[in-house]
Amino acid sequence: MRTLVLFLFLFSFLPTFGNIGDEPDKSGCFAVRRGELLVLENTRISRTFLWNNGNLITRELTDKQTGKTWTFGTKEADMSFPGQPEEATNSEFSVVTIPETPIKPEHLEATVQYSLGTLQIKRVFRIYADCPAVACDIYLRGHAEKPWVQQAANPGDLQNIEKLGENAKPEFVPVMEKLELPGKHWQIEAIEFFDVTDRCNTLVKKTEAMGYRDNIFRGNILFATDKVSDNGIFILKEAPASNVQLAYPGGDFLNTFGKISLIGAGMQNTDLDQEKWEKAYGFVTGVYGGDEINKIIALRSYQQQIRLHKFDRDEMIMMNTWGDRAQDKKVNEAFCLAELDAGTRLGITHFQLDDGWQTGRSANSAFAGGSFDNIWRNPNYWKPNPDKFPNGLTPIVEKGKKLGIEICLWFNPSPDDGNINWEKDAFALIDLYKQYGIRTFKIDGVKMPDKQSEINFRKLLDKVVEATNGEAVFNLDVTAGRRGGYHSFNEYGNIFLENRYTDWQNYYPYWTLRNIWMLSKYVPAQNLQIEFLNKWRNGDKYGDDPFAPKNYSFDYLFAITMMAQPLAWFEGTGLPEEAFATAETIGKYKKVMTDFHSGIIVPVGEEPSGKSWTGFQSQKADDKEGFVLVFREKNNSGSGELELPIIVPGTYRFEPVAGKGKEFKAKVGTNQRVVFLLDKTNSFALYKYSHSH
Repeated sequence: MRTLVLFLFLFSFLPTFGNIGDEPDKSGCFAVRRGELLVLENTRISRTFLWNNGNLITRELTDKQTGKTWTFGTKEADMSFPGQPEEATNSEFSVVTIPETPIKPEHLEATVQYSLGTLQIKRVFRIYADCPAVACDIYLRGHAEKPWVQQAANPGDLQNIEKLGENAKPEFVPVMEKLELPGKHWQIEAIEFFDVTDRCNTLVKKTEAMGYRDNIFRGNILFATDKVSDNGIFILKEAPASNVQLAYPGGDFLNTFGKISLIGAGMQNTDLDQEKWEKAYGFVTGVYGGDEINKIIALRSYQQQIRLHKFDRDEMIMMNTWGDRAQDKKVNEAFCLAELDAGTRLGITHFQLDDGWQTGRSANSAFAGGSFDNIWRNPNYWKPNPDKFPNGLTPIVEKGKKLGIEICLWFNPSPDDGNINWEKDAFALIDLYKQYGIRTFKIDGVKMPDKQSEINFRKLLDKVVEATNGEAVFNLDVTAGRRGGYHSFNEYGNIFLENRYTDWQNYYPYWTLRNIWMLSKYVPAQNLQIEFLNKWRNGDKYGDDPFAPKNYSFDYLFAITMMAQPLAWFEGTGLPEEAFATAETIGKYKKVMTDFHSGIIVPVGEEPSGKSWTGFQSQKADDKEGFVLVFREKNNSGSGELELPIIVPGTYRFEPVAGKGKEFKAKVGTNQRVVFLLDKTNSFALYKYSHSH
């Protein structure tokens, strides 16, 4: 039977922290120096370091749930930088309780500060209650003479493992984390992610290997499982996707037998400031035991600490009209008021005005003369266009309130000189919040080609969050350019995943389903905005393609988005009358979406292919109830047997919430498999299940 012991801690209440002595407080979290040892601990994980004057060396790592302890014998520090001495000086240690904010849960932070020659390092460890992982934020300042990343002379070298491994050795790149694990039987899984979704349509790549001699792996996540004990360790690199990281050394992890090194700081030595701390790429180290699902549960337990998911702020069924490709040609007061009428008939909760609401003309405009360069030469660029909105946005906002629809906006920060105008951008958003109460913004067109632009972009978001007391929600676009990806900037809102359009026939329902299915194993699905389109547009352009949108019901297209934050990527006023029948399905979904998204969501069944039985499971805290969303794609079988990986054996009642499913009871055995029935192809069913006595 699959063990679920790691699951329950996901939903524990966070108690009060504060004890920094030898004994943990009631939360079980503490950080303490004991002579030459530093101990970081909670009820799930313990990590002991040799103090080494601040340049920490891991001595033990314990999974307190399984009782497994790994003992390390290395004499080398966990962190190193090319050209810097190994001996640390000026070390300091402090512990502080961080109270809960609208964004972050209460937690303990232990700060270790020291110098390696002229380089100053500050490591801030974050410890959360009942979480089997410890995060580490890294800040740097000072000076370093030797380059931190040697750029390959020929991009072809990056395909050569031997050459790449040589170039990425610790003497040539920063090592941010290092674990020298005992034994030789380590199964390695490296998970690489791809954004720039305007170009990429496979967003996850898994590489599997056995630990051996020098090898380099790409990816934000690495799982290392000890095949002797079936216990494992994961490392999450809190950075953009590998292919867009700054100062990228050609890989993310070095592995030699049991030795794992996380490499790449996201900055060069030339990016250092003598006085100001600059944030490097951080990481999270966690433990898991048992079978496959427990590693995902352990990872998710940390990911759900990054941003408190508040349902009255973060849940949304958003409509954005850009998907119908009218660009900014229609956007005006009358159009928006009509869209609100259509939106309320459909059942949306948020309406977002995309490009065209503002006075300035963007580079994406359907009209000539638009640009993003030197935006702030026009101080009214981010004011409502007086010709389109002679009364400002007030009539739109007021009507939205009457209809129960929140008004949201699109925004493109000024990219000039490394986002140098970040503060002006921030004040523009803050003014919109103060004047109209608008708090949700799609952030598009972001450019972070260097460290300073990344620093300035973070300043922009932080300033708006502070000014709105954590009410701001950012839909962070990852469709193009060098942006934050799936594992950085997660504390600011959700991720606008992809642009897909019927106009160019790059919208296929099973492609969208496949992308969210693949991502949802490693990224919380409820943190992603997923689109559904007007299937009646451009049907002739698809010809007799069996996977064309027109061959699916509108309910089905919406169902693909249920495990995430649904995005109605169309003009509501452009829908035919029959489309509004889907309001019934949306209404049923709205009744359960809070419960659905409060669970841990994982993919089940086969990878979507247009011909699969596939879906998602959402398991709630008490492990006796949850949801299953099942899709029968275009195949000849009226039944599909799906394994539900986070369910304990027993008899369950499956009640249909939406779709074509019928109520049934099933006895779930140790193989955790359940048979679902759907009479028609391209149909779905959302079930709520509960343990039946």
